[in-house]
Amino acid sequence: MKSCLVVDDSSVIRKVARRILEDLSFSISEAEDGKAALDYCQETMPDAILLDWNMPVMDGLEFLSELRELPQGEKPQVVFCTTENDVGHIARAIRAGANEYIMKPFDREIVHAKFQEVGLID
Repeated sequence: MKSCLVVDDSSVIRKVARRILEDLSFSISEAEDGKAALDYCQETMPDAILLDWNMPVMDGLEFLSELRELPQGEKPQVVFCTTENDVGHIARAIRAGANEYIMKPFDREIVHAKFQEVGLID
């Protein structure tokens, strides 16, 4: 079973993402900010990360930059999931190492399609 770390400061978003991803046969871990997510990844590197942009302590972009510097940090497929929808934000996320981008609000079909595009599911 593939693992996914859901990183979002909203417990509601984490719960919704957990339900969707568990239905897609992922084991789920959660982090409420980028610092907690980075600590998690230093111990256990997930197969996928669903990542919010705007969070306290450490935002998603800073987390992603630091993740990609870790040993095995290139391994996870990172899907940004945010309300930031302008082309500049998307370009910054991709340059920092994001594999895909999802806009909030999202649903099962969107998550399925994006995770399929990056090769995490068939």
